[in-house]
Amino acid sequence: MSSVTAPTIESAAAEVLDVLAGPGATLRDGQLEALQALTRPGARVLVVQATGWGKSAVYWIATSWLRAQGRGPTLVISPLLSLMRDQVAAAERAGLRAATLNSSNIGQWQQIEEDLAAGSIDVLLVSPERLANPTFGARVMQSLTGALGLVVVDEAHSVSDWGHDFRPDYRRVTDVLRKLNPQTPVLATTATANRRVVDDIASQFGDHTVVLRGPLARASLQLAVLPQLDPLQRFAWVVDHLPQLPGSGIVYTLTVADAERLTEAIRSRYGADAPVAAYTGQLDSDSREALEEDLRGNRVKALVATSALGMGYDKPDLGFVIHVGAPPSPVSYYQQVGRAGRAIDHALVALLPSAGDDGVWDYFATATIPKEPQVRRLLDALGGAEQPMSVPQLEAESGLRRTKVDLLLKQLAVDGITERTADGWTATGTPWSYDQEHYDGVLAVRRREADIMRSYIRGDQCLMQLLQQSLDDPEAEPCGRCSVCLGRLPEPLRPDPAAETVAGVRQLLRSQQQVLEPRKMWPGGAFGRRGRIPAGEAAEEGRVIVHADAAEWGDLLAGALRSDAPPPAELLDACVRTLAQWTWSERPESIVALSAAGHPQLVGGVADALGSAGRLPVQRWAVDGTPPADATSVDEATFWRDALERSELPDVAGRAVLLVIDASASGWVVTVAAAALRMAGARVILPLLLHRSIG
Repeated sequence: MSSVTAPTIESAAAEVLDVLAGPGATLRDGQLEALQALTRPGARVLVVQATGWGKSAVYWIATSWLRAQGRGPTLVISPLLSLMRDQVAAAERAGLRAATLNSSNIGQWQQIEEDLAAGSIDVLLVSPERLANPTFGARVMQSLTGALGLVVVDEAHSVSDWGHDFRPDYRRVTDVLRKLNPQTPVLATTATANRRVVDDIASQFGDHTVVLRGPLARASLQLAVLPQLDPLQRFAWVVDHLPQLPGSGIVYTLTVADAERLTEAIRSRYGADAPVAAYTGQLDSDSREALEEDLRGNRVKALVATSALGMGYDKPDLGFVIHVGAPPSPVSYYQQVGRAGRAIDHALVALLPSAGDDGVWDYFATATIPKEPQVRRLLDALGGAEQPMSVPQLEAESGLRRTKVDLLLKQLAVDGITERTADGWTATGTPWSYDQEHYDGVLAVRRREADIMRSYIRGDQCLMQLLQQSLDDPEAEPCGRCSVCLGRLPEPLRPDPAAETVAGVRQLLRSQQQVLEPRKMWPGGAFGRRGRIPAGEAAEEGRVIVHADAAEWGDLLAGALRSDAPPPAELLDACVRTLAQWTWSERPESIVALSAAGHPQLVGGVADALGSAGRLPVQRWAVDGTPPADATSVDEATFWRDALERSELPDVAGRAVLLVIDASASGWVVTVAAAALRMAGARVILPLLLHRSIG
């Protein structure tokens, strides 16, 4: 506990700043105003300030002051493990004892809870998902809520579904606020909230919420937009420019696959001379923490990251942020570039746009908006259950994908329609109605934000000014240093990559193996079968030639894979190369060609070429029709089961079969076809999927 002796918030600030920033450090403009607002009993304060302003210093000072008066601990609700780790370290530098309860330190929970009960912890950091956990709520929050000295909601824009990063579990914050001692002050902080988001947060926190806004311009950032490049050229541009970029930094991509592919492209060129690593949400917490520390310690030149590395990551001397593809919102873009230049005079920020970004934006715009038929299907499955149901059970019963089930359950829980218990999910019985008007409004806002990003890419006005205006900053004005204000790209940026770099990246990426993991569970529901797929009906691990919208296959994606025609030579070469590198469980003895996406010439041509090269018999498996584009997982699996049952099965008895399929997003055709062939006597099914398309 801090040893603050003076009774004023100013003296507490001086003591904490002396430790955090060194002797003689003073408060920045606006910090004292925020601190004074928090000294009022029951205060509700929302601070909107630029990244690097020092929002965390405000709540460490307030905590120190409150603890010196005998008040309870501070609860910080924070969205990311990386942010929590940084905040725990910062709190301890401020003389406070901090702890976090999260999935990476379960073994420490009991001791932390005992320390909380004993009053020896000053700051507890939890995620909004932890608040939604019924066991945590019953064991910790019920005893803690009334005794808190301060509640901090960090990255508070996530509370609002008008914000760029709405998270349903953040709505649990309002449940905590309702149960607080009325005298407990609440501080919400964010760097990325426009007027509409601010109004929404204030309405949730209470009519007397004090909103404190500061200017959002970042004088240390030099923003630039490059001329439009195709996806492969963007990879090559990063490969060419990385050694010349200042210090160490972050290269953002829009997808996990792009982060991993770009990392490999950079390593193939520079190796240990320019160390990089991919950072995505698919890594475990220990791996992410290690990579964060590698970047912080300048042991890597860059992390090639998805948005998983974003809010709260603190490296004061981060020298650059490059975006390989534009985020769908100027607000999220501002948040990500705000990682750079926090304690240095100059950091370089560059956006590499491509025509394909629009498709990703459309996906993000609609991905979190529920569709009424899907919600009805989920509620029907939940309402018909006698016991609480798990997410996998609901996936099987509803036919919805697991990620969609999880998202919908959380969204419904916000409105009290569903409830998570220690045993699973239940329906509360509260009637549900679809708020079409609200979701239409959210979608319209997201599409307007995409239009702002198009304006940013075109360079219609000063780049920093446009970002500030998107956040309703009244002090927005031209920065004088971005690529629009200068009329040119800043050094060392050039508009185009070297042609030989483009060719080298294409060759490297086309040579990589793409594994097709077999499905392990039947979908349930109308399909009629659920549970684990028997070993005697399962496919082996397969291979994919073209994954999603892979940059290295842009020409094929625009041509051969969109129409039914004989396969081009480069596709045949890739298939032969993949088979040569494949470590078989058994070598194929025959080939079956199945068109799942209406390309029988394409898939048949590939099968014939492979059969000729390997001296294997080839059979074409003719199936009528394709499933509807909006088919659910259950519907698609059912379609393929029925369509394949009506077809004439190939003669595969006793053989190891290479099953060649033109395209699929879900992979259900692979699973169902493999089961049919195994039941027809095939010993082994080795799937080769020409295109794992985007569903």
